[in-house]
Amino acid sequence: MNKGVAITGMGIISAIGNTVEENLISLLNNKVAISTIDNISTIHKDSIKVAEIKKTNQELVNELQLPEENNYSRTAMLGAIAAKQAMADAGITDINEYRTGIVSSTSVGGMDMTERYYYEYFKDESCLKYVSSHDGGATAQTIADELGLKGMVTTISTACSSAANAIMFGARLIKAKKLDRVIVGGTDALAKFTINGFKTLMILSDTDNTPFDNDRKGLNLGEAAAYLVLESDELVQKEHKRVLAYVSGYGNANDAFHQTASSENGEGAFLAMQKAMKVAGLEPAQIDYINAHGTATPNNDLSEGRAMLRIFGKHVPDFSSTKPFTGHTLAAAAAIEAVYSILALQNNIVFPNLNFKTPMSEFDLVPQAVLKHKPIQHVLSNSFGFGGNCSTLIFSKSE
Repeated sequence: MNKGVAITGMGIISAIGNTVEENLISLLNNKVAISTIDNISTIHKDSIKVAEIKKTNQELVNELQLPEENNYSRTAMLGAIAAKQAMADAGITDINEYRTGIVSSTSVGGMDMTERYYYEYFKDESCLKYVSSHDGGATAQTIADELGLKGMVTTISTACSSAANAIMFGARLIKAKKLDRVIVGGTDALAKFTINGFKTLMILSDTDNTPFDNDRKGLNLGEAAAYLVLESDELVQKEHKRVLAYVSGYGNANDAFHQTASSENGEGAFLAMQKAMKVAGLEPAQIDYINAHGTATPNNDLSEGRAMLRIFGKHVPDFSSTKPFTGHTLAAAAAIEAVYSILALQNNIVFPNLNFKTPMSEFDLVPQAVLKHKPIQHVLSNSFGFGGNCSTLIFSKSE
């Protein structure tokens, strides 16, 4: 087995908690956060359910102690909060002491703010400040500025696999000895753009989402941010750092099937999992838990299920989707689920796939529907994005 790249810190803010500890408590106690929309004015307010962080933008501004004339998007503010938590968790006081970079992912970028003033830009010059914070790169730079980082800053946007690819890229930068430390993860706020877009695709649910259930109706959108601190073995040894877990495997593949749908046989997912296990030097039987992408859409769950059967055969390990807790947080999904994978390793827990009732008719796969305690050494986490961009991460115990 390949030991992988050390994870020394993590931070998260999601609809089920403002810290790592709060998220764990919610996961252990089946505390979900699927609700109606409070922070966005939309005609879909009462027709869909989302997982919304119940903090206003002003409350986020106050938490970050920003000046009132700031141009930060909600996406950037959530990201800054989670990244600062990860830095503190890793015990980093001087971010520029070693060669450090950030690989941040987003799909919404700053559009949660720019869309608010669409009709005002030519009438009110005070709104123009948000234009420069619109793109995803500005989100990453804003987070870097909040951390005081002077090193490498880059952005990855591959839809719902974005954060997985950010984590993979960060691990590869350390393995190649390009950097000593990389902050990796993703952030996305809810926005009218994504609500309307997914509504047009007809894959939003008006009830709580039900991954891998035969009667699943679609996904609930969510918002969140999460970041990990990855550090080289040399830095870990020199600073006597605590290691939370390792990124031991990663893989990315594209099934080149459709702009928004996965192939029915899960080709991209299959290849991504296969590559990740090869990098980790693990056999399928060594995976103890799969944190599935599990969006509760008819297409994803069928495609992912078939891919798992192709990899694991009749011996699919315990698997579950945690999206009934948090909703689908788009570019942040793989990052928050990386935190959950690490928590599963630390606590020897398989988190429940809530709302499951009826097995899918296409195959005999049943997710773990209740909290389960068992020894866990390796967790495989799947994230699949539009355009067929499929990514898999494997997290392994530090001991």
